[in-house]
Amino acid sequence: MRDEQCIFCRIAAGEVPCAKIYESERLLAFLDIAPSMKGHTLLVPKEHYRTLLDLPSDLGEEILAALKVVGRAVMEGTGADGLNFGVNTNAAAGQVVMHAHFHLIPRFAGDGLKLWGQTSYAGKEEMNDYAQRIASAVRS
Repeated sequence: MRDEQCIFCRIAAGEVPCAKIYESERLLAFLDIAPSMKGHTLLVPKEHYRTLLDLPSDLGEEILAALKVVGRAVMEGTGADGLNFGVNTNAAAGQVVMHAHFHLIPRFAGDGLKLWGQTSYAGKEEMNDYAQRIASAVRS
């Protein structure tokens, strides 16, 4: 499936150029045009799936293998000390392009990049309430 309006579908089809890093039959990795750090790479399925939650399970093993290969290459190619893997699901979580994709962001000691803030629970009771609600959703 393909969405004609989707930039990642157009990149995967070869209609829009990209700085390609990796390609397989079902996946493509390329440099992000608005990187958090130089070498920031995106891994996308060539077929259109809106979010990670929409991806077919049979693609999971291939995605994990590609993330490992591309992740090692990003670290080696940039000389990074570490790597962040990220997935944003829906606009509220920061997803800008509504085509499932994975961020690989090279990290360097002392680079100052902060990706996530931190919050806290009011106490153990609130934390347990969240755990119970989420666990119930897993079972349903």
